[in-house]
Amino acid sequence: MIYLRLFLEFFHTGLFSVGGGYATLPFLYNMADRTGWFTAAQIADMLAVSESTPGPIGVNMATYAGYSTAGIGGALAATLGLVLPSMIVILIVAAFLQRFRQSRWVDAAFYGLRPASSGLICAAALPVIGECFLRPAAWRSGGPAELFEWKAVALAAVLAVLTNIGPTKRLHPVWFLLASAAVGIGLSFAGV
Repeated sequence: MIYLRLFLEFFHTGLFSVGGGYATLPFLYNMADRTGWFTAAQIADMLAVSESTPGPIGVNMATYAGYSTAGIGGALAATLGLVLPSMIVILIVAAFLQRFRQSRWVDAAFYGLRPASSGLICAAALPVIGECFLRPAAWRSGGPAELFEWKAVALAAVLAVLTNIGPTKRLHPVWFLLASAAVGIGLSFAGV
């Protein structure tokens, strides 16, 4: 029964998450609240693992979520559920591509879908940013300096500079992910 439920939950996610992998995040947060299969912190971990492994982020997150919920069968059910709607839509669109491409209605629909997918991606980014950079417990007891995860903020600032300025901006993102993992491990062992 859990496999069918995973399939249906991720089928729904795949059907309505227009805009790629990041657009699945609001659906995952909603799914976490409704089902209790995983927490917001685990979603942040899913995102980190999904970004650092080969493949589409949304598919990687579905596989991770399915596996953590119900093992290998859960991973297969969630992944199939997520990708099946896209496969069906692509087959339908491919069959009628020329007619769709000339349609004023389709152009208007895509014009509306672009900002919607951007909004979903922004909505997904906010909880991840909060999970990574803020300490919610410190809002009540600590001072302003304790509200932020300063190591994470500093690392993000350094990465923002390195990925946009100078010769390092041409480096592949994998190098930044590996360097960030090494910094995290180093800080952990140093007790910082």
